[in-house]
Amino acid sequence: MWTKIKICGCKRKEDIALVNKFLPNYVGFVFANSKRRVSDELAKELKAMLSKEIQSVGVFVNEPINHILSLCEQGIIDVIQLHGDETEDYIKILKQKVSQPVIKAIRVVSKEQIEKADELSCDYLLLDTYQKDSYGGSGVVFDWGMIPRLKKPYFLAGGININNMKEAVSECNPYGLDISSGVEVDGFKDDVKIREIMNLLHTVSFTDLKRE
Repeated sequence: MWTKIKICGCKRKEDIALVNKFLPNYVGFVFANSKRRVSDELAKELKAMLSKEIQSVGVFVNEPINHILSLCEQGIIDVIQLHGDETEDYIKILKQKVSQPVIKAIRVVSKEQIEKADELSCDYLLLDTYQKDSYGGSGVVFDWGMIPRLKKPYFLAGGININNMKEAVSECNPYGLDISSGVEVDGFKDDVKIREIMNLLHTVSFTDLKRE
């Protein structure tokens, strides 16, 4: 099975035109405080432009559940990504109210932390780089050696780009790769970088590279 690609932080019509051209599996709309943040209105407009072949992921940090429900009900997001300090109780309440899959992001500090997160009731994990006073978007790689064998499928984030993408799949065998700054030039999504990522994904047999 091919490793999935999620391009996060899409915020412009030009970004949607690019992803529609190359068809990654997922795109991320960031609703948390970030330089890539989008409003509900803009996300709705971008979603309407997005290819039906691509799933939209709403990225939230400690968001009131009612706001997430509203975006789900409007069909703006297909998948929910929790990137803050959300607890198991929060996840359970959310999953009682929505049908959309839930990703819980973990800012990795230890193997034990990841193993504990693997017991949460979310559908997927997302493993990201820990950076003090930041919930994500560091563009820095963490120590992949801390990743244990997991029951849940997971996305690997944190500094993924064309130069380490092959190694990331070979060493970690993730369900998907989460890429943001790795396909940007001067803070904007870039045609050449997205093309390189997607071409590598479709021309290299990652199955041959994955660890047993």
